[in-house]
Formats: sequence, C-alpha cells, structure tokens
Amino acid sequence: MANNSYSGVKNSIVEANHDGDFGCTLKELRSLMELRGAEGLNKIGESYGDVHGLCNRLKTSPTDGLSGQPADIEKRKTVFGQNLIPPKKPKTFLQLVWEALQDVTLIILEVAAIVSLGLSFYRPQDAEREDCGKAAGGAEDENESEAGWIEGAAILLSVICVVLVTAFNDWSKEKQFRGLQSRIEQEQKFTVVRGGQVIQIPVAEIVVGDVAQIKYGDLLPADGLLIQGNDLKIDESSLTGESDHVKKMQERDLMLLSGTHVMEGSGKMVVTAVGVNSQTGIIFTLLGAAEDDDDDDEDEKKKEKEEKKKQRKNKKQDGSIENRKKAKAQDGAAMEMQPLNSDEGADAEEKKKANLPKKEKSVLQGKLTKLAVQIGKAGLVMSAITVIILVVLFVVDTFWIQNLPWVKACTPIYIQFFVKFFIIGVTVLVVAVPEGLPLAVTISLAYSVKKMMKDNNLVRHLDACETMGNATAICSDKTGTLTMNRMTVVQAYVAEKHYKKVPDPENIPASILDFLILGIAVNCAYTTKIMPPEKEGGLPRQVGNKTECALLGFSTDLKRDYQTIRNEIPEEKLHKVYTFNSVRKSMSTVLKMADGSFRMFSKGASEILLKKCYKILTASGESKVFRPRDRDDMVKKVIEPMASEGLRTICLAYRDFTVTDGEPDWDNENDILTGLTCICVVGIEDPVRPEVPDAIRKCQRAGITVRMVTGDNINTARAIASKCGILQPGDDFLCLEGKEFNRRIRNEKGEIEQERIDKIWPKLRVLARSSPTDKHTLVKGIIDSTVAEQRQVVAVTGDGTNDGPALKKADVGFAMGIAGTDVAKEASDIILTDDNFSSIVKAVMWGRNVYDSISKFLQFQLTVNVVAVIVAFTGACITQDSPLKAVQMLWVNLIMDTFASLALATEPPTEALLLRKPYGRNKPLISRTMMKNILGQGVYQLVIIFTLLFAGEKMFDIDNGRKAPLRAPPSEHYTIVFNTFVLMQLFNEINARKIHGERNVFEGIFNNLIFCSIVFGTFIIQIVIVQFGGKPFSCVALTIDQWLWCTFLGFGSLLWGQVISSIPTSRLKFLKTAGHGTQKEEIPDEELEELDDMEEIDHAERELRRGQILWFRGLNRIQTQMDVVSAFQSGTSFQGALRRQASNSSQQQQHDIRVVNAFRSSISLYEGLEKPESRSSIHNFMTHPEFRIEDSEPHIPLIDDTDAEDDAPTKRNSASPRNTSPAPPSPASAAPPFPSPALSAASPNQNNNAVESGNHLLPEATKAGGPSLPGSPLHSLETSL
Repeated sequence: MANNSYSGVKNSIVEANHDGDFGCTLKELRSLMELRGAEGLNKIGESYGDVHGLCNRLKTSPTDGLSGQPADIEKRKTVFGQNLIPPKKPKTFLQLVWEALQDVTLIILEVAAIVSLGLSFYRPQDAEREDCGKAAGGAEDENESEAGWIEGAAILLSVICVVLVTAFNDWSKEKQFRGLQSRIEQEQKFTVVRGGQVIQIPVAEIVVGDVAQIKYGDLLPADGLLIQGNDLKIDESSLTGESDHVKKMQERDLMLLSGTHVMEGSGKMVVTAVGVNSQTGIIFTLLGAAEDDDDDDEDEKKKEKEEKKKQRKNKKQDGSIENRKKAKAQDGAAMEMQPLNSDEGADAEEKKKANLPKKEKSVLQGKLTKLAVQIGKAGLVMSAITVIILVVLFVVDTFWIQNLPWVKACTPIYIQFFVKFFIIGVTVLVVAVPEGLPLAVTISLAYSVKKMMKDNNLVRHLDACETMGNATAICSDKTGTLTMNRMTVVQAYVAEKHYKKVPDPENIPASILDFLILGIAVNCAYTTKIMPPEKEGGLPRQVGNKTECALLGFSTDLKRDYQTIRNEIPEEKLHKVYTFNSVRKSMSTVLKMADGSFRMFSKGASEILLKKCYKILTASGESKVFRPRDRDDMVKKVIEPMASEGLRTICLAYRDFTVTDGEPDWDNENDILTGLTCICVVGIEDPVRPEVPDAIRKCQRAGITVRMVTGDNINTARAIASKCGILQPGDDFLCLEGKEFNRRIRNEKGEIEQERIDKIWPKLRVLARSSPTDKHTLVKGIIDSTVAEQRQVVAVTGDGTNDGPALKKADVGFAMGIAGTDVAKEASDIILTDDNFSSIVKAVMWGRNVYDSISKFLQFQLTVNVVAVIVAFTGACITQDSPLKAVQMLWVNLIMDTFASLALATEPPTEALLLRKPYGRNKPLISRTMMKNILGQGVYQLVIIFTLLFAGEKMFDIDNGRKAPLRAPPSEHYTIVFNTFVLMQLFNEINARKIHGERNVFEGIFNNLIFCSIVFGTFIIQIVIVQFGGKPFSCVALTIDQWLWCTFLGFGSLLWGQVISSIPTSRLKFLKTAGHGTQKEEIPDEELEELDDMEEIDHAERELRRGQILWFRGLNRIQTQMDVVSAFQSGTSFQGALRRQASNSSQQQQHDIRVVNAFRSSISLYEGLEKPESRSSIHNFMTHPEFRIEDSEPHIPLIDDTDAEDDAPTKRNSASPRNTSPAPPSPASAAPPFPSPALSAASPNQNNNAVESGNHLLPEATKAGGPSLPGSPLHSLETSL
C-alpha cells in the first residue's frame, strides 16, 4: 500500500504552490488533529484565535458552509486530498490462474502429461516391437505412431481449460465483491451544509472546509472541529480504546475524529482532514504493509472498520499476550483477575481474526469441506488401487504369461505403459475429488447476493445469506419495519378536550396555541423538516426523525409555520439542549428569554413525562394543578384509548425558571426535568405497511416465529401486533413490558437466569417499552436456550446505535438502510435498503434456496463420481485399460464440476421453499431421499455402461474395443460408451433439480436461463467432441442410429427417476445420511499436532503440580457435596445429575484434550465464534470445563437427559446443549461472549457463592494437569462422586 504514503507526499508537494490560497497547510492541519482536548484548544487559540478563525482561513462559513462550486471543490481535493482510502489492489487474472494451478491433482496430471509427451517422441531404433509383448501392439500405421504425442498434449490442454475456468470464476466472484463493496460505500451518505442548503452527499465527496451536521448514531467520516454542539457525546473506543463516552464542548474538547461514533446529541463540525490524512487514514497507511499480507477476506469488511479495529489490536495485543502468560504462571486466581472492559471482547475477536487464516467458515461450508475431504480420501484410495492393479496385471501378463525377458530396448515402451496407467489413476482421482463443491457454494452465494440486491437486501457477510435459511425466530422492531414510518398526528388532547381528529386552530386558545407551536418548532431537531412533495399531488416529504416530522406536520395542520420561528431563533441561540436518548425517552430545549429568565420545552413518551407534570393548561389558557389522581384519569380516558387504536402518545410540556432563582445547574437533570406544565398530548399514527401481514403469515407457515420488540407503550404495541397478525385473537401469547420482563427473568439478587428466560420466551410475542439491553438479553436468552429440540437461529432487526449489541449477538442482524444509523449498519450482516419487513421474508427464501442449490449439485455430482470411479476401476481391472480415457474424464469433470455448479447453483427460489420448516443446524447435506436418488441413478448408469462395455460390440455389430494395444486408434465401441455416459449425466442433471422427491422435474425449468443454456451448450460441445474430436479425445464419429440409441439410453435416466421416486424412502432402512456439520470442537489437525508437540512438557508439569491437583481434588469433593445438597434443595432429581455425569464420561478423554488445547491456543476455543453453535454460552465452558455436574443452578431434569448417551456422538460441543444449562447473560457480557475469564467471574447464575469460588479454579486445574487421561489424578475427580 505504498501508494497511500505516496499520495500523502504528493499532496504536500502540491500544497506548497497553493499556500497563498488557504491560510493553513495540510501539514498544520494534520498535526493539529493529532492533539487532544486542552492541547488542541491552546493550539487553535495560538494559531487561529478560535474555530471561526480557522473557518475563515479555510474560506468557509460556519453557518452556510462552502459555496459548493465545482472548481472550489476540485481545488480542495487537490490541496487537501480526497476522502477515500485507496482500496487494496484486486488480484490480477494471472495471479488467480497461478493460484488455480496450485491444485495438487492438477500438478500431478501436468507432470504425468509431460512425461507421456516426452516418451511419445522417443523411438527405439531397431528393436522389433513384437519383442516387447502383445500389449505393445504390432503393426501400427506410420501416421498413427506419429500421433502418440496427442494424448499428452490433450491432457495439458484440458488442464489449461480447467484452470482458466476456475480462475475466471474466482475473478468474477472477486469482481462481484468489489461491486458489493462499492455499493455499500455509495450507500453511505453524510449531511453537509453547502451554500446555506443542507444536502446529503456521498462520504467520498466530503472535502476539507465542509461544514457537516452530525447527529446521534453517525459514524464520523472525516476529522473535524466542533462549531456548535448540543449535549454531544462521542464513543472514541475505536481509536483510543477507552470505553467511556467523551463529552465534546467548545470550551473543553473540540476534536472530532474520523471513525468514531456519535452516541448522543447533535452538532456541526468543520472538516479539517479527509482520507489518508485523517486519523483513521493515517493508521490505515501505517497498516499498509501489514495489510498486503492479509487475505482477501478484508474485501467483505468495510475498510473503516478494519483500520480502527486493527489499530486497537496493535495497541492491546502485547498486553493481552503478557496477561495470558501471567495467567499461566500463576494459580487459578489469575484467571479471574484479568480485567474486562467492553472492548476487551472486541479485542479478543480481533486476535481471533488476526490469527485465523481465513474468515470463519459458515455452517454450510463446514459441512461441505468435511464431505469433500471424505470423498477425496475415498477417491485417493480407489485411484491408488486402480494403478496398482493395472501395473500388476501388465507385469504378470508380459513377464509371466508371455514369459518375455526385459529387453533394454523395450524399456521406454514399458515406461510408457506405466505412465499411461499412472495417468488413468490420476484421472480417477480427478473425477473423484469434487473440487466443484467450494465453487458451487461461492457461485450460489454470490449469485444469491447479487439477486438479493434486487430484493432490497444488501448482504455484508456472505454466510448470513445461508444462515437466514435456517432462521427459526425473528425479533423485529415496530417503527419503520412493520409500519410505514410515515407518522401523522391524528388525535390530540389539548385545553381539557380530547379531539378525535386534528382540531381547528380556532378551537384552541391563542395563548396555548403559541406555546404549542413555539415548543414544537424549537424542541425538534433542526435537521428535521417537512419538504414539499417531489411530484404534484404527492405527500409532503418527511426528512429526519419521523416522530418530530409528525409534530411539525401538526403545526402546519394548525395553519402555523414552524420555519418562521426557527429563523427567529436559529440553532446557535438555543441555550441548552437535552437530546433524546433511550434512557431519558424525552427531549428538552432551553431558551433564554429577553428578561434573563429561562423557559424549557420538553416532549416525550406521555406516561413518562406526565409523571413529571404538576400543572396543566386549561381551556382558559391558565395553568391549574395536576394531581396524581388527575393523571390516572387522563391515562384511562385519553392515553389508553389512543394506545389501543395503535397510536403512539407524545406529551408536550414546558417549564419556566424565574430570574430571581438565578441560573439553575443545567447538568443536574433530575432537578431540571420536574415541575413541568403539560401543554397537550397528541396521538401519532404510524400505519402498518400493507404487505406486512402477508409476510408475517408466510413466516409463521415457514416455521419462523415473529416477535415484536418496541419502545412504544404496551397497548400501542398490542394493537399493531394484532393488525400485523403477530397476535391472533384467541392465542394465549405473552405481551410484556420491559420492566415486567426484567422482573420475571431476574432472581432475588437481580441477576438474569437462563431458566427464567426459558419459561418466558416460547410464549412471548410482544416486548414493549423495552430498552436496547432488554433486546440483547432476549436475543441472547433465545440463542442460549436448550428448551427446544433444535437450537434457535435468531434474526434481529435494528436501526438505532444502541441496537448494536443485539445485532451482533444475533445469528443474522438486519439493519435499516434508510432509518438505520451507521453504527447499526456496521454491526449488521444484511442491510434492508427499503426498511421493509417483507424483504426479510425474501432473505429467508434466498437462504433456503442456497442450501437446496448446494444439495441439488451434490446429488448430481455424487452420482457422476460414484459411476465414473467404479467404471474406471472395474474397467481397468478387467480390460487393463480404463473405458473412459484421461481426456474424456477431464471433460466429464468439467461438465459435472464447473458447469453443473453454475447450472444448479443458480436456480431461482420459489414460494414453495416457505412451505417447510427450517432445517436444523445438524441436518445432513444429503438426506435419505437424496441418497436414494444417488444410489438409484448410479445403479441404472452402471448397468447400462457395463452392458455396453461387455456386450456393446454385439448389440451394435461393431469391432470390439477392449484389449486394444498401446497406440491403437480410437474405437467406435468405446466412443459409444463415453457418449452414453455423458448423455446420462446430462439428463440426470435435470433429475437433480428436485431433491425432496418431487415428481415434476421440469417445473420452472425455463425460469432458469443459465440452466437451460448450460445443458444445451454441453450437448452441442459433446456432439462436436464425438464427431470431430478424433484422436485427442479418443473418439470416432458415430452414425445417426448410434446417436439415437445413446440419447435414448440417456433419456432413460429421466424415466428411471420416476421409478425411483415411487419407492417410499421410509421402506429403505439401509439408507444413511451424509455430510453432517463439523461440531465446534472438532479440532483441526494442525492444532492437534501442536498439542502433541506440547505433550512432553505436560508430563513434567504434571509432577510439579501434583500437590495442586490434590488440593483441587479436595475442593472438588466439597463442591460435589454442595452440589448434591443444592440439587436436593432445588428439587432436581439426583438421578438426573448422575445420569448427566455418566453420559459425559464417555466424551471425557476427548474433551480434556480439547480443554487443554483451548487454553493453549487462546483462539481455537472461539474459532466457532461465527458459527451460531458456538454462541451457546461460553460461560459454561469457562466455568465448568470438565466437571459437568457442576451446574449449581436448579436444573430442571429434561426428558432428554436420558437420551444424552445416544446424542454423544453428534453433540460434541463443549457446552453440549442438552447436558448443561447455559449460563445466562451476565451484566459484563453485554458485549458478545468473547473469551474473557472475567465473564465467568461475573456470571451470576450460581446460586451459592461458596461453590463459586471453587468453580473458577477448575479450568486452571485442567490446564495445569495437562490432558487428564483416564489414569491421571485429575480424572479421578470425575469419580469422586
């Protein structure tokens, strides 16, 4: 990334010439932005006087911004640089070709082909060919022997073909990623003031001197200085690592840095550094060197995110490594002492990313890789056996049966035979190895992602698309997702009267009306506006916060113009602003009046603000006392009726501070926000989107539960939920408020318990008045739950900054493209570009489609594999030559791998996908129905091929092609075998389109043009190969009759497919499934090797630690006894506990090694972070790595406990869902559960603290004692019960 630093240099050269134009240079600004807080203030004071002074030098106006003239903008770009960080260069096509050539099987083939080429040119001068045995062949035509090189050349050529196709696919995939990347970047817009107009421009267009408006939830795109701010708080953890929010004010700290998040408030800033000169850019440039070694997975992540995180990693890595060493050196206590601050978690994630070579594989890819490896191994064995058999037969035949001596002159000929055999072996291997699998996944995902763009889903992480197909629960926001997010005031309670529609201004006392309009105008963010409609007769456009837009619209309906008031009182004149946040649930603005007194206007959720009102304005315009009794009346008569119609109620109030009291302490919010006078209460309607009820019905039919999580009051939420169809009349589902939800899930100590959540979530449908933490708790509770037989896969929608944790925690996070803040988008996996719930249903459809496409491809591919390998193998054994030649096999390989993966992976989804329940995480890729199809088709094809091979010459009345000598010309016989084989594959490709045993395989075939064109194209090429392929393809032109027979035999596979689907799968008991997922804990081989290397040390350590182990054994005895006691207290059946113990000991050995290994390489344990399996709580693993009986929380014996033994093989995860109760989210774990021992320390799920102290020492023990194999002292802890 040298070009980064270069562009910096270039700019500084340019700026020397422009020195006269701007009053400050790039260098000055750059060094200014490196200062913080007071230092920065002093520097600005010395150099420029104040921020306005700097604005003058940058030739910009703090109120009107830049002129926006193209020439000026261009000049600024040349002097100060552009606001973009140059991306990493994509790999060139040649690099991709080179990578494709690295494939082992291809290398072997190339070598074999070259050897074969070399030998074919070698001619023994005088040796009579007959001396070398029958197989060497006798009379050859002169021109035939010349053509010996063709086979080698053809193999090389087909290898080149395969390589080019692979490289081209990779290249187009990369190109799509780049497209996606730039699309994501273009989506990012930012609000700036140019020529006095507020406009939104793409982030890349921001230049130095721009005046940008910043608000809650923004990700700052450039460095700048604060011009004016209201209650502005910034999260700078991405740059400094400090998790506390930093308050920004003109008199204390003005520095705003790119890549930081606005957590509260709003304001304006003047941009001082962009692109590579901003703080983020500088770090990025420094990282340039490191960047280049990194792998491509950066493409998928946003650039900004990267540098921030990387920098955080650099900052902290040294510390954390030392921590780990210390922890190893000391006793168990050290494990608890490691601090946890909120980004230690992110830090751990970072390390995981730093050390893992590639982005974590998705579940599907995990299953596929495993399957491909298994098939590959089988293929290797088969090809080895083939070669051995061929060589042995040849040697026995030549030297034993014909009894020939080894003549020196014949050596090259013999070697040629061996090379031929070797090539046959390699081709068997090539056909057996399904290298098309990974290709099919990427093609399918990339295709889906491209198409999902059209369905308003912008996918940021590829595997999210596939995870979405398994989703079982969706937690959706209400506003904007289920509703239109076009708010209008439809009812009002003002001057002691409840109006069911917007009142006439004449009916409201003038004094109240003035209060009302003034309050609305100044106490809504100035960025919120009502704009004229885009086309005649349309609705006015709402810009900014939609609730505020409704209020501004209300003022317009009352025939008053809010803009005139805003012009009189510009934003700079507001004395103090308390911006809206999820804790306050209200917003207040303070004005300083002419006489020195202050007036504060507030607006907010009615039930919250009314509690703070002690007066209310009456019909006469006077205020009267407002008692709690009056408030209860108002709630019953006004607020509840409004809410039950699905309206959101907002209360508007004000308060005067008199001159005599002096200026109050504005930082003491509790004193300020009391004693209000209520002006009015309005009911705001946000209509349900027309397409939502249907979408929700589809979800419910597809086995997905939709839950609504909203900040609105419970009656409003219930009304909307009924309109959407989330609640049906007569259901006994729960609707809870946040407070009630918290009361039910926490124990006496206020700690969250998983078991309590498990009692609630299955019935919960609406969670109202909820905070972002409640949302996170709910999502985590559902994900960690083990009540259902399958682990829940949860999708969450979010738009606010504070939804970040929930979006990250969920299996799939959807951020809103329109209403969403940058922070939410950053945390999400998919961005909904139209904020519409029905797009989520489309995502589910695509996700399921990906899974099915891969299964279709597998069904096709495995049939070809099985048949081709068996044919080559038996053919070789019986006729000493493979019926399918090397080049033909490569062609078959090309059809079945590359082309088929294109054809079958691009099937468009159908509505039928939504008619079945979601697949579980452990669902095998190849179901029993598919296995039936594979074996059934395999049998048909083998019967046909072998009939043709051994009786074909009689049937077609042609020469026998078997036992042909080395350089024999191609025979019609073998051409027919090859042709029939290929045609059967083609027709079977149509069969493969259906995998659930459907009858009609042609359904919707013309919707998929790619499929049709590939099948048709392959057929044409096949004709060309057979008719004109000649020697290189070992083919002879066939007659029309022969072609018709071949086609008829191929077509037979469609008819046979109907026969197969008539056989009920349930009858065939012998069918097995294949392609299960890798469990989180099945450790990769490299790590096991590392573990073996460490073995020796462990034995020595074990001796050293003997004393410690005894000590732990003692502790554990106490622990177990307490467990028993607590088990009896909590009424858990003791048998259940024992049973659990038993089922675990079977997995013991393996588990121990894993535990040790996990502590060794701090990452392996969390490798699965992306895999939702691994989300099952990490606390368990930290707290009870091996003594499973230790759930000291009351364990409700599940029926499944008895089946635990049967499940042992499949559920090998360390926190095996059935055998442990997951620990609930702890306060510390608001960050997703990244490895930090402190989590377990905070983990509040143990009921008795005495036990707890024992718990934390245990992991240390396991680590100390090395893998505790059955004989080790540690193992006896198991049996201490």
